[in-house]
Amino acid sequence: MNYQRSSQLFVEAAKVIPGGVNSPVRAFKAVGGTPIFVKEAKGAYLFDEDGNRYIDYINSWGPMLLGHAFEPVVNAVIEKAKKGTSFGTPTALETEIAALAVSMVPNVDKIRFVNSGTEACMSAVRLARGYTKRDKIIKFSGCYHGHSDSFLIAAGSGLSTFGVPNSPGVTSGTAKDTLLAKYNDIANVKELFAANRNEIAAIIIEPVAGNMGCIPPKDGFLKALREVCTENGALLIFDEVMTGFRLAKGGAQELFGVKADIICFGKVIGGGLPVGAFAGRKEIMDYLAPLGPVYQAGTLSGNPLAMAAGYEMLKSINNDSELFNRLEEKTAYLEKGLHAELSKHSIAYTINRVGSMISVHFDPNPVYDFQTAANGDNETFKKFFHGLLKEGVYIAPSAYETWFITDALSYEDLDFTIAAAGRVAEIL
Repeated sequence: MNYQRSSQLFVEAAKVIPGGVNSPVRAFKAVGGTPIFVKEAKGAYLFDEDGNRYIDYINSWGPMLLGHAFEPVVNAVIEKAKKGTSFGTPTALETEIAALAVSMVPNVDKIRFVNSGTEACMSAVRLARGYTKRDKIIKFSGCYHGHSDSFLIAAGSGLSTFGVPNSPGVTSGTAKDTLLAKYNDIANVKELFAANRNEIAAIIIEPVAGNMGCIPPKDGFLKALREVCTENGALLIFDEVMTGFRLAKGGAQELFGVKADIICFGKVIGGGLPVGAFAGRKEIMDYLAPLGPVYQAGTLSGNPLAMAAGYEMLKSINNDSELFNRLEEKTAYLEKGLHAELSKHSIAYTINRVGSMISVHFDPNPVYDFQTAANGDNETFKKFFHGLLKEGVYIAPSAYETWFITDALSYEDLDFTIAAAGRVAEIL
């Protein structure tokens, strides 16, 4: 494929944008080479500035559950834009999408809309701290909850050690209130609670991890987290920015039958526009201003364009009783095909999948946390990524990101992808 135009654009972008991108993973630093610059997208496909077409398995990192340029969403945004793009006042549409979201998600009474998943998670933690009157939180190594200071933390040795920042600009004062746990290790979590009695406000977790590749929770792990939070008076926060409205209408809570206290949303809930939200039971959500003492605000929160896009997306999901069956069947078909092709060539790999989230790890051993995800052969992944790109298949340019499946994919697209993976596997 020819990438001349993309290469030129990247050079120009690097002059005025740090690293040439507005989000680091887009720069292809983890895989090498020059990022493609996308000109447009439709359905299951991306089209770059050089005229190349790709079958898309990123789907804007999750939002495009029903495909790019989904007509009901596009039309809703166009019509709403004609009436004004931002008012800074309440609108009836905000109530309509809030009521719809609350009706779809179990265990929530109220929801507040913000502008990103980062903002949703940041606000959820502040609310949990205000509600419990405690300062510390537990997060899990390898789980990403946005770039708020509290989440950019690594831990020192020892289970009760205070966290230390792993990004310059994050203060040690902020870091000391974040405790790092091992994903899928309930014993580790219990030890942190024992070492910090009556100090932990909340656990925040991706119920299905997507930022160390797709990593499912072990059987009983989420239920055990619910129990330990209840026993210790802490809140359980599900970061469903990825899983919300993707794994089921009611997200991971519905899929796994576990109730969280606060749920964070993003991606799908905005229909492709910048939207985040966090939701919970009335007694918790009413702790927010203007009813309660925990302050949270945003000039563009509830923006009419974003609300219009999100409302049409949620309505389409809610009205399609077979959507999640189709997504399950398509992703299972892809998984089976990838297994068949990769196993032909004696490649060391494992595939993790939950619903329409899937990832290939180039390690034959089970991948169940950040440590095991890090054992993957990154050099093989780089070759796999670039091989697929040349074939016209676009996956995440990082071994630590899940693939997202869209319902717009046809079985012909899936067969093409599987065959392309087989051709690439021959040269790995």
